[in-house]
Amino acid sequence: MSAHTTSMRDALYEAPGPRTRRLTAILTIVSLVLVCIGLALVVRQFYVTGQLDAKYWAFFAQWSTWAYLLEGFLGTLVVAVTAAGISLVLGVVLMLGRTSPIMPISVVSRVIIDFFRGVPSLLLIYFFFLGLPTIGLYLPPFWMITIPVSLAASGVLAEVFRAGVNAVPKGQTEAALSIGLTPGKTMFKIVLPQALRIVIPSLISQLVVVVKDTTVAYVVSYPDLMQNGRVLITTHDSVVSVYLVTAIIYILVNFAINQLSIAMARRSGNPIISRTTENPT
Repeated sequence: MSAHTTSMRDALYEAPGPRTRRLTAILTIVSLVLVCIGLALVVRQFYVTGQLDAKYWAFFAQWSTWAYLLEGFLGTLVVAVTAAGISLVLGVVLMLGRTSPIMPISVVSRVIIDFFRGVPSLLLIYFFFLGLPTIGLYLPPFWMITIPVSLAASGVLAEVFRAGVNAVPKGQTEAALSIGLTPGKTMFKIVLPQALRIVIPSLISQLVVVVKDTTVAYVVSYPDLMQNGRVLITTHDSVVSVYLVTAIIYILVNFAINQLSIAMARRSGNPIISRTTENPT
């Protein structure tokens, strides 16, 4: 690891002493033992109640099961990618409005950002699913899940973009204005490209939230991974096995997104906050 990499410990506290390290090691071991005992009790309960019987797992040996889950996963992927693209564009627009020197535009943008950040995406989905039909607007299930997820993510991304813009040294803006560039050209040609480079890891990490938000697509009966999993539960009367496999798929996807975020941070030269990196000496 390069010398400029910052560890989680460096970012949050000063280096612990020998006594604190020993206490931390003891508590870690005790916690691991308790977790293992808890998992053993859960597995035992599954065994006692028959949830580990072959009839609840045998259908995973059939290609049709995995093909159905793959179909749902592709549905999740399409929603997540589309929502991510829309939220990126909306996030930039809201950020530009939030940083606008025109007070009414700035105030309106701030209200919109705070609203989308504060309202749960599930509530927005219910509005599109139950509210819009009352006024005669009917959307396909795909858009009833994609648009609310996009709106919820755009409020967060707007603040991420604004943080990136604020992280660009003010001298860059002053230098661009001094050579005759307009404020608009300064933003789009000088400030915004540097801001995007700074916040790329955060943008990729936000995809994890978008993927998680798609799990409520069952509300609008959109055939995503979770919805197809629920169909398998109904078909095979197997709750534990299906939810466990579905959870593992989501974990792997989100882990891959996090690894992509770390790789992009290293490639862009941004400091990486790591839990395992030791103090640079």
